[in-house]
This record gives sequence, C-alpha cells and structure tokens, in this order.
Amino acid sequence: MPNSSLIDSYNRKLNYLRISITDRCNLKCMYCVPPDRIPKIPHKEILSYEEILRIVRVGVSLGVSKVRITGGEPLVRKGVYDFLEQLTQIEGLLDVSLTTNGVLLKDNIYKIKSTGIKRINISLDTLNPKKFQKIAGYDCFDQIWEGIELAQQIGFDPIKLNVVPLPGVNDDELTDFARLSFTHPFHIRFIEYMPMENLPMPTGRHLLAPEIKRRISILGELIPVEKNTTDGPAERFKFETALGEIGFIRPISRHFCNACNRLRLTASGQLRLCLLSDRQEDLKAALRKGCSDSQLAEIFIQAVRRKPSEHNLEADHPGKVLGQMCAIGG
Repeated sequence: MPNSSLIDSYNRKLNYLRISITDRCNLKCMYCVPPDRIPKIPHKEILSYEEILRIVRVGVSLGVSKVRITGGEPLVRKGVYDFLEQLTQIEGLLDVSLTTNGVLLKDNIYKIKSTGIKRINISLDTLNPKKFQKIAGYDCFDQIWEGIELAQQIGFDPIKLNVVPLPGVNDDELTDFARLSFTHPFHIRFIEYMPMENLPMPTGRHLLAPEIKRRISILGELIPVEKNTTDGPAERFKFETALGEIGFIRPISRHFCNACNRLRLTASGQLRLCLLSDRQEDLKAALRKGCSDSQLAEIFIQAVRRKPSEHNLEADHPGKVLGQMCAIGG
C-alpha cells in the first residue's frame, strides 16, 4: 500500500469523503429534481456496499478520517443499516455522519442510533406544512418534524437542519429558522443555492449569505463560533442566549475552495474531485476488473493531484456540470 496522504497540488489535505449510496429519493424538491426527471442509474451500475466499504478502507489508509453518507435519500436503500454499522466500525474513521431528508427518520431513528451514527443532517427548507408540499412535492412535514424531535430526545448531537433559501418561496421564514436556535440545540445552516446547467434557478435570483445575515440580525448579534479541525465549510455563529447555532455555507458569495478538504464518491462509483466539476475517476471499473488495494490507492493519489484549485460558479451563470446532484451527493 502506498504510504502517502491525500494532499493535492495546492497543499490541501483531503480527509473528508462524501458518499452517495443511491440516486433514488422519496421526495422531488424543486431545486434538486429537473422538471422532466432524469433516468435512474441501473441497479447493476450502483456500487455494492462491499465495494463502498473497500473504497473507504483504502481511503482511510491514505488519510481519510471523516465520512458522510448521502443520496439521493440514503435511507431508501435496502440494507442500509447493516452497511452503516460496518462503516462505523472501520478503524481510523473519526467521524461518520448521515444526511437525510427526514421522511424515514421517525420510524428508523433507533436503527440509525444502533449503527453507531451520532450526527445527522436533515434537509428542511420550510417550517410550514403546506409550503413543504409545494417545495418537496409530498405532504410529509409532520412526520419529518416528529423524527427530528425524536432524534433530539435520544441523544443525536448536533442535529443540523440544512436550509436552501429561495426568494419568494421560503425567504419569509429566515427568522423563524433562526429563532429555532434559541429553543433547540440545533445547528441551522443556510446554504446558498448552487445553480446547475440542467436545473436553473427556481425563482430567478439568488439570496446570498450577506442578505440572510442582515435579515436575521433583528434577533440579535451573531457571535462567531470557533471551528473544529473536522468542520466543513460552514461559517459558524450563535446568538448570545441561544442553545443552538447558525451556519452559512457560501459557495457563491464567498468561495471556500482554498480550504476544501473533501472528495465525493458517486452512487455509480466515480471519485469526484469537486462537486461543481465533471472531472472524476472511475473507481468502479477498476474494482470490477480485479484491481488490488494498492492499485486502488494509486488511483486516489493520482486523482487528488488533479483536483482543481476552485470552481467558477457564479450566481447568474450556471455551471456546465453534467452530473446530477442526487447521484453526486451534494
């Protein structure tokens, strides 16, 4: 096995691997699913759990210490709980977390906890049940909120709520979300919408972090929170008496590419170097041709050296990205 850490040409240490285990989802959110839908990846082209675990073990041997499981919606894939238990037991992984839309959270929260997962992110773009149906395509807000409350009760910490603010859709709820941090120990994370070529801006204009900060500042001063070494790109703040936090993820208004520490493994087995670049390496083909762990590690190392310095996405100019968010695991 090559004795090399995953350091790219710009001296960034890549220790975070985000893994999409499926492109299937039980919602159809307006900013994620194109109007004409997209063909699903055939099952035989999706990485098996055994293949994913092998890739993770090789990644850990090269310095990966943090993994997040995403989708699509990861909880719709059969066998996911056994997989998560095996994943959390891999020696050398310091942080394993899960991103979900929360639809299946209430009925499966104890299963998730039993796998060793301690942190979850829930995508939630409104606190209004009727508006939720408009945004996500289904009427299931109440069961999602009950799942979030149950997750808090049984000790998941932190629970992060990911919000994509859209003008004219949910921007009237920014202060409502921010107020949640006073009454709940949640991390409310406002994520700037990332326009893709096949999915234009749903409302015609962007709502960026500076404006979001200005709007929620009526609740008080936002006090910076010191970041941990394993933190992602979120800028962390909290209100003085709040139980929780406020975070801003700013891929548009302030590129965080210079501090990027992540790679992505798509559902179809591509090692993607940047969410907003189509450059990727085919790990699945190598695996299914019988490559050794050393050969797999070498693909990792060579790929990392080709990671771009930054993306060129701008608010009013969608990127030429062919990959689908549901299969990349944004």
